[in-house]
Amino acid sequence: MEKERTPKIIGTVWGLLILNTLGSAGAKTIVPLPRSLIQMVTMGALVAAFALALLVNPRVRVRPSAYVFVLTLLLATSVISSAHLESGFGALFRCFRLTLFVGTLWLLTRWWDDGMTFVRHHIRMYFAVLGSVAAGLVVSPGAALPDLYGGRLVGALWPLTPPQIGQYAAVIIGLTVLLLMGGHTDRKSAALVIVPSLVLLGLTHTRTATLGLLVGLALAIGSLLLTSTAARRFFSWAVVIATVAAVGFASLLQTWFLRGQSKENFSSLTGRAKVWDALLAAPRTTGEQLFGVGLGDKSFGGLPIDDSWLAVYNEQGLIGVGLVAVFLVVLGGVALLRPPSLQRACAIFLISYCALASYTEAGLGDASPYLLHLALAASLLMTPAEAPSLALPEATRRPVPRRDRRTEVR
Repeated sequence: MEKERTPKIIGTVWGLLILNTLGSAGAKTIVPLPRSLIQMVTMGALVAAFALALLVNPRVRVRPSAYVFVLTLLLATSVISSAHLESGFGALFRCFRLTLFVGTLWLLTRWWDDGMTFVRHHIRMYFAVLGSVAAGLVVSPGAALPDLYGGRLVGALWPLTPPQIGQYAAVIIGLTVLLLMGGHTDRKSAALVIVPSLVLLGLTHTRTATLGLLVGLALAIGSLLLTSTAARRFFSWAVVIATVAAVGFASLLQTWFLRGQSKENFSSLTGRAKVWDALLAAPRTTGEQLFGVGLGDKSFGGLPIDDSWLAVYNEQGLIGVGLVAVFLVVLGGVALLRPPSLQRACAIFLISYCALASYTEAGLGDASPYLLHLALAASLLMTPAEAPSLALPEATRRPVPRRDRRTEVR
């Protein structure tokens, strides 16, 4: 029996999920977009994604996935914590959004054994998002590089912050590099994605995305060194280039990395540490410690938390933190147990990137690009479905009678 092909409409579903996770808060755009309109578009994209996934999978055929199962448990924890309405009715709306998000992922698991197809969808959709950022930079450089963000690149057509743009650029750069090493794309196509994405990443001055890209690629390529000549060649060149850059451009790299910040501001992670200390020092009941205060906007005292673990602790409690740790450990453990392959390398890159970024960015406890990156990693680690055998069981096989030469009519 032939392997079931992935319908083309699945790419549309994946793109709608990405559109939903772009968010509604960010920089000022050239044409002012009301936040209610942006929320309507992003939520409409999620509803459409769920409807299309259900349309293409009407019998709700799903495959076992530890990652999506733990996400379902996290959803249940979010509903319990949000039912008290400490975060207002908006918490219940976010639970509904997370329900559609997880439900869509369950419907897509039917085709997760074709992981490289989802990698291509991931790269194309985020490259389209970066295309809108580049278009805004060309149309209005002043709006795309505002003083409010210290001259860092933002979305001038759609409200995207520098960390968002840096994240999207870093992820598709890493995946494209791995596809090139695995022979799944040619150098020209790879350059068309990598070069402009590197330029946009540099303009965002996003340290988390840059470190995540370097660390993630190092671990991913390291997993291929024993089996891939291309990986060994790329690793050797990367070491040479990194050494030359560290020696010849040390001061320039340091200036870019510090972004003109003082040592005090840099040591406090741009003020994040003050918010974290206040959050941890705030009094909490036993219920709030276990289940949190319900899904919110990932802020505390009006300031962004910018840490996935503390954001989950605040909104879903210690149980939520434990569940997030479980799906990261499970994904990482499965990736380590798989034999070396391109799929495994891509999964290692995504898992390591999300784990590193979780320290300075929120998103592991709610519908977000990080959960989509990890969903892609889970699809890459999915074992192919076994085709049913066409052979009859022994008990149902009928013996074939042998002709007797003595009774044969000549």
